[in-house]
Order: sequence, then structure tokens, then C-alpha cells
Amino acid sequence: MKAIMNYTLNNLIQKKKSSLLFALVFCLSFSLTAQKYKDFDKDHHIGLHHWEIPSKDPDRIILNFNGDPSTKRAVTWRTDLSVKNAKAQIAVAGVNSKFAKTAKTYKAKTEEFDLGLYKANNSFVVKYHSVVFEELNPNTTYAYRVGDGDNWSEWIQFKTANADYNSTQFVYFGDAQNDILSHWSRVIRMAYQTAPNASFVIHAGDMVDTAHRDYEWAQWFKAGGFIHRQWTTIPVVGNHEFQSTSRSSPKRVSIQWRPQFTLPVEEGLDSKLHETVYTVNYQDVLILVLNSTDFLEKQTEYIQEILSNSDAKWKIVTCHHSVFSPAQGRDFEYARKNWKPLFDKYGVDLVLNGHDHTYARGHIPIKTTDNNKSSNFNTLYITSVSGPKQYKIGLEQIKNYQLDGYKNDKLGEQTQFFQVISINEETLTYKAYTVLGDEYDTAIIKKDFSSGIKTLR
Repeated sequence: MKAIMNYTLNNLIQKKKSSLLFALVFCLSFSLTAQKYKDFDKDHHIGLHHWEIPSKDPDRIILNFNGDPSTKRAVTWRTDLSVKNAKAQIAVAGVNSKFAKTAKTYKAKTEEFDLGLYKANNSFVVKYHSVVFEELNPNTTYAYRVGDGDNWSEWIQFKTANADYNSTQFVYFGDAQNDILSHWSRVIRMAYQTAPNASFVIHAGDMVDTAHRDYEWAQWFKAGGFIHRQWTTIPVVGNHEFQSTSRSSPKRVSIQWRPQFTLPVEEGLDSKLHETVYTVNYQDVLILVLNSTDFLEKQTEYIQEILSNSDAKWKIVTCHHSVFSPAQGRDFEYARKNWKPLFDKYGVDLVLNGHDHTYARGHIPIKTTDNNKSSNFNTLYITSVSGPKQYKIGLEQIKNYQLDGYKNDKLGEQTQFFQVISINEETLTYKAYTVLGDEYDTAIIKKDFSSGIKTLR
């Protein structure tokens, strides 16, 4: 009996030892894991603002066009590495919350992205997720959200384009670039206050100052906040979106550009131009987006092809560098000699630029009448700036553009602007506003679609 009791006692002691050992190993493992993540945060997130640090909650949510704007829309967002099954939901928006029960779920495409590719960034890996919503109904307000099933964004609304020609309104910004959160934020917010129902927004390049620096992109997303989630963005690559990742490497487009935007890919173009050169056809309005920093010659044939095959009622071109540079000492000669003749030939209505950190509105050709109306008008050229960095206007070089048939109509400097363009029937109305919301400049294009004759006033 004593032997049996001793055996039982020893067995219990051994089991307790095993349990204690298991508990010790588990606690140690948990502690090491916790320490690992603690150290990770300490090592990789040190010095960052809370709005720079990714989490399981979606951030940097942004809409882009990718395909027919009446039936498709792309959304992209960012999380930390803990998110395994990213998804998006969309439904026709309703007057109450019941619409959510009919939401369709899309599995997201996910890619890991190492911020450490640029040494000035804190070195850690994030995830970018994207979805292209398809088979949407034209002219319909939708609500969407993104997340992983447990951690969702808020429901966000946008409206699809009409299938046919219809009135529309959009916003255009020149360079944001510097002091984005502190000074550019009030520009985009005033623009939203002025045109809350805008269908989309064009950012004409130099959205940041240092192409690969994640802190600046974090500022850009924070400055726009929910506006980026609601207004569909047409981003234009600028020269400050190009930079080397090291002293020995060539300049390349921002490492964030392709992960954080989901843009059309023009298969016929060199892959290096993908998602920096593309077209959007919005309700019979052609928007041709060009890369004025790199591979200019390769784009000339593309411009010819797109414009010659387009029967859009309105043709708009946007690129970063100003075709008619108003800033002192600047010149985009290649575009004037090679792109402008194509704009002339195919009747481009509006060209939207940035780069020069000043304001200028002019047109081609020179007015042929004594009054404020022109029967010989072809293209309206705009250069603008939305950020605080400002340059001086070069009056002498503007005068020289007369040799190209250019007439300047309005200048401005030391002012932050945004622009609202409205299209209604046979009229395109262009308005420039200051950051205070005051109207600064107006131009109206009237076009006879049957004859192609345009007037400007």
C-alpha cells in the first residue's frame, strides 16, 4: 500500500513539474513574442506620429478610376502585417442603414511593401490592399467600406458616372509639395467646401516634395482625410515624384506611387510609364494624363493615337510641367515643339499644369477680335499652385510665347489656389479660387459640337 501511495505521489509531482515547465515555457515564449513586437515598435516606429504608424485598421484609403467610370471604381488602402484577409464591401446607398445587408464582398489584392527601400524612412513592412469594383450601375450613389471582416472603415459614398454625356464638375490642384499638413490642408478643405459634389479631382503633380519619403505621403493623406476617400483621384506624376533611392541608383518614380494608387495600365506603353500615363473617359470628356518628367518621346506617339481616335465632346490634357511656363527661368520646350502641335491639330480644349508655383491662364491662338470674345480660340492653358511654395512670374518669357501664338489672360503669384471646372451642355466654365474661397479668375468656353467652333470669354 505504501509503495502504491509513493508511486501515486511521485507521479503527481512529475505531472506538476511538467505542467509548471509547460507554463514556464509558454510564459517565456509569450514574453519573448511580446518583447519582439515591443522591440519592433521601438526600433521601427520610433519618432513617428500615430497617424504614420499602420495598424489593423485601414488607413490611406483612396479612390481611383480604373476602367469605365460609369461601371467601375478602384479603392486602395493600407494596414499593418497582421491583416490576413483584406476585403471590401459595396452596395447601392440607401436612406437608412439597411443597404448594408445587400453589400457585395470583394476579396482584395494584397502586396507587402518595405518602406526601408528608401533609407530616410523608418524601416518596416506594411501591406497595401486594392479592389476594383465592377458591374456597377451608372449614375448611382454607392456606399463602400474596406477592412478584414472584423476591422472595418466607415461606410463611404461616391457616385458613378452617367453612361452618356451629362453635366459634371471637378476640381484641379497645382503643386501641394511643401508643408502639406500645415498649409495645403486648408486648400483641399476649402475646395471641398466650395464644390462638395465634385465628381473627381486632378492633382497635377508634385503632391510631395521628396518622392519616397513616407512622412510626406502620410501628411498628404492626413491633410485630405475623408476627401481622398470620397472624391475619385486622378494623380499626375511630377518631377518631385521622381528620386533616387540611393546615391548610386538612378531616379525612379516614388516607391509609394504604384502600391498606393490603383490606376489604369496602358499595355501599349513602355512598362516604365505604366500608371503614370493613362486616359480617363468620363461622360464624353477625355482626360489624358501625361508624364512630363520621363520618356517624353515615347509619349508623343501615344498622344497622337489617343487624340486622333477620340470623338469626345471635350478633350482635357494634364501633365506636371507647364507648356507655357510663367515662372522666371523655366521652359518646357519639348512640349511646346512636339505636344502643342498635336493639341492644336486635335482641338484639345483645356491643358492643366503645375510645376511653376505661380498662376497663369492663357490661350491659343491669339485673339483676333477687339472685344473679349474670340472666334479663333483653340486651347486654354492653365498653370496653378495649391501649396505654400511660391515663385516669381517671368514677364519677359511670357511675352516671348507670343511667337507660339500664346496670349496670356491672367497672372497671379504669392497665392495658394484651387480650381473648379464645370461642364454643362455646350459650356465649360473654369473658375480659380484662393485658399480663402474667394473667386480669382473665370473663363468660359462655348463650343458648337456640330461645327467644332469654340469661343472664349
